[in-house]
Amino acid sequence: MPSTSQGGSSNDNKHNAPRAALEPLVTAASSSSSGPTKFELVQNAILSRFTHRKHDSTKILSDLAPVIMTPRMINSTANASLRRQTIGPVPQSRSKLDFATLGRAPLRLGGSRRITSGDLQIVEATEELLLTDIPEPDGLASDVSLLRGFNATIPSAEASRTRRRQMRNVETPRLGLKKLGMSARGLLTEGEEDGHDGQSVTSEEDVVVVPREGHGKGKRRGRESLSAAKTLGKDELTRQSKEIMRDKENIHVRRSLIHNEISEISLKIAALDGIRVKLEQDLLRLHEDELELDDELEGVKERLEFEQSQRPQKAAASQPFHLPHTSRRRKGPAFLPSEHDELPPGVAFMTLDGHSTPLTALDFSEPYGTLVSASQADPQPRVWDLFSGAEIGRLRGHTDSVRCVQVEDHVCLTGGADGSVRLWDLRRVDMDGEGEGEGERGGWGDGEIVMLGEIAEEGEEGGSVAGDEEVTESGIRNGNVNGKQRATERDDCCARVLEGHTKAVTALYFEDDCLVTGASDKTLRQWDLSTGQCVMTMDILWAISHPQRTPSGLLPMANAMFSGAAASVGTFAVPTPPYADGSWDMYEDFVGGVQFWGYGLVSGSGDGAVRMWDMRTGQAHRTLLGHSAPVTCLQFDEIHIASGSLDKTIRIWDLRAGGVFETLKYDHAVTALQFDTRKIVAATGENGIKVYNRTSMQHSTLQINGHTKPVERLRYMDRYMVSGGRDSAVKIWSL
Repeated sequence: MPSTSQGGSSNDNKHNAPRAALEPLVTAASSSSSGPTKFELVQNAILSRFTHRKHDSTKILSDLAPVIMTPRMINSTANASLRRQTIGPVPQSRSKLDFATLGRAPLRLGGSRRITSGDLQIVEATEELLLTDIPEPDGLASDVSLLRGFNATIPSAEASRTRRRQMRNVETPRLGLKKLGMSARGLLTEGEEDGHDGQSVTSEEDVVVVPREGHGKGKRRGRESLSAAKTLGKDELTRQSKEIMRDKENIHVRRSLIHNEISEISLKIAALDGIRVKLEQDLLRLHEDELELDDELEGVKERLEFEQSQRPQKAAASQPFHLPHTSRRRKGPAFLPSEHDELPPGVAFMTLDGHSTPLTALDFSEPYGTLVSASQADPQPRVWDLFSGAEIGRLRGHTDSVRCVQVEDHVCLTGGADGSVRLWDLRRVDMDGEGEGEGERGGWGDGEIVMLGEIAEEGEEGGSVAGDEEVTESGIRNGNVNGKQRATERDDCCARVLEGHTKAVTALYFEDDCLVTGASDKTLRQWDLSTGQCVMTMDILWAISHPQRTPSGLLPMANAMFSGAAASVGTFAVPTPPYADGSWDMYEDFVGGVQFWGYGLVSGSGDGAVRMWDMRTGQAHRTLLGHSAPVTCLQFDEIHIASGSLDKTIRIWDLRAGGVFETLKYDHAVTALQFDTRKIVAATGENGIKVYNRTSMQHSTLQINGHTKPVERLRYMDRYMVSGGRDSAVKIWSL
C-alpha cells in the first residue's frame, strides 16, 4: 500500500533527523583524531542493543529508539517490568516490611515525587508481601475478609439487582408516566402546550379492551395483571434467589465495614481528644510559667529595694538589733543551695526528731535557715539549723505551751497559752541558756516586761512613780518589785515581753514594727514593737453584736453555729471532727488567724466568720459568712482571702465582690494553709499534705517519706517546705 510506505518513510525521516543533525559533529570529531571519540563511545553504549540487524523486530526497535528513550516511556517501561519480574528473597539484615509500610509506598515510581530507598525496598519485597497472609481486621469486621469486602463494595455488586429489575419489566403501551411525574412537580410539559392542562395524557390506545363471553361487544373490562404475561422459569427464579442471598450478604458486609469505619473514626476522635487535652495541658503549663515569671519579676524588684535599703543601714550600724522586712509577701524565688535541684520533688528528704508531743506551731526564716517549732505541753520552743538539721537551742521564758510563731530573719515572735507575747533575738540562742553579759546585749538586751497597766498616760510628761519603778522615755516602766527585777524568767535571747491578753494568744502577725495578736479572750490587739505599747484593742464580741450592714442596706444573717450570746458565755471549746486516724481533740483557739496589709486587717474567729477591720478606727467594716465551724487559718493578698475551717472546707473569697470565689472540700478538718498565685498547700487532717493547682484545678498529695500521723502545721517558701504533725516529727520537703 503506497500510503503506508509513504507514512513509514516520513516517520523514518522524522526520527533520523536528530541523528542527521549530529553527523557533522561526529564527522568533525572523527577527522580530528584517528581513534573513537567519547561521543561515539556513549552512542555505541546507548544504542548497542538497537544496532543488531539480524531480525526485523530489532530493526523496528532501532528505528523507534529516539521515541522510546524519553523519560515518560522509560518510567512506564520500568513500572511494567517491575510488575512482571520475580524478585528474590529479601536479605535478613533488611528491616521487616508489612502491609502498613506497603500502604505508604507510591502507586508508581514515576512523576514529580522523588523516589526514596524505602520505596525501592518495598518494590523489591513485593513477592514476600504477596506470599504473606493478609491480616484480618479486628472488631465488627473480623468476619469479613479483604477480598469479600472488595467484592461487596465494587459497583458491579449492584449489577444483579439491575438485571432482576429489568427481568420484571413488561412491554406495555406508552402511559406517559414521565409527563405525569413532571406535571406533578409543577414542571412544564409538552402536554400542557397541546391543551391537556389538568387532564390525563393517556390516550384511548393505552386502554386494553378484552372481549368477554356473554357481554356486549366492545364493552371494557379490567385488564389482566402485568405479572401474568411474564414467565421467568425455574432456573431464572433459582438464580435470582441466589443473587438475592448474595446481595443480603453484601449488605451485611457493607454494614460491618461501615461499623468498622465508625469505630475507627471513634478511635481517631478519641486520639484527637487526647491530643487536645495534651495541648490544653501545655497551655496551662505556659500559664503557670507566666505566673512564675511574674513572681520572679516581683522578687527581683523586692530584692533591688532590699539591697538599696540595706546600704544606709550598713553605713549607720548604730542599732545592733532591728526589725527586718516580712517575708510573707515575698513572691520571687528563694536562694537555695545548688544541690537542692538534685532532690526529687514531692519528697520529704529530712526529718527532725526532738519533740515528744504533737506540733502546735512552726516557722522558719528562709530555706535552709533557722526553724522555730513548738509542741503541746512544752513551754520551750526549739530552734533548729535547717542546713545541718541540728538543734541549736531552746527559747526559755514562757510558762505554758506556745500556740503561734512567726520568724523573720533573726527575729522571732511567739504567743503562748500564758497570754504573753515574746520577742526573741535568734542570734543569741545557745544550748546551755547562758547568755552574754548585760554590757553586750545592746539596746534590746534589757528584756523588759511590758504591762498594760504600767503604760503611762500619753499626756503625762513625768512625775513620781511609786516604789522602785523606773520610767523610760517611751512611757514603759521597767518594773522592779521590792528592789528585784521582775524579768527573772527571761532568757538572754528574749528581747521583750508584751503582756495584755488575759487568755492564750493563738494568732499573731507582724510587719516592720507593727504587730497584731488574737487571743482566746476574744480580742485583737495592735502593738507598736518600737515602743512595746498596745495602741488599739478590737473586741470581736462587740463586732458580733453590732454587725455591719451590707451594701444593700440589710444586716448579714447571723451564723447559726455560734451566736454572739453563746460566744460570751464561758470558755470557748469545740470538738474537732475526727482525723484520718480516728483521733480528735478539743479546739480552743477562738482566733484562728490574723493578717494585715496596710491598714486592712483580716481575722478568722470561732464563730465561723472572716472579718475585715480598719486598723485606723478599730471597726469591722465587712463580715464574710460561709463557714459553719471555727476558722482555723487564713491568708490574703491584694485580691483573694483563703480561709480554712473545721467544716472541712477551704473558701477562697474575692475581696472585690465580697463573696466566695471558690470552695475546696476535703474529708477532714483544715488546720493550716498557705497559697500563692499558682497553688494552695493545706493540712487537712491526713498524713499527706494536699496541694491544689489553681491553674489546672487538680489536687495532689505529698506523702512520700512523710508523716505517720495527721499533719497539723506547714510553711513553705518557693520549693522548700516544712511541716509538723501529730507524730511529733518535723519534715522538710522539696516541692
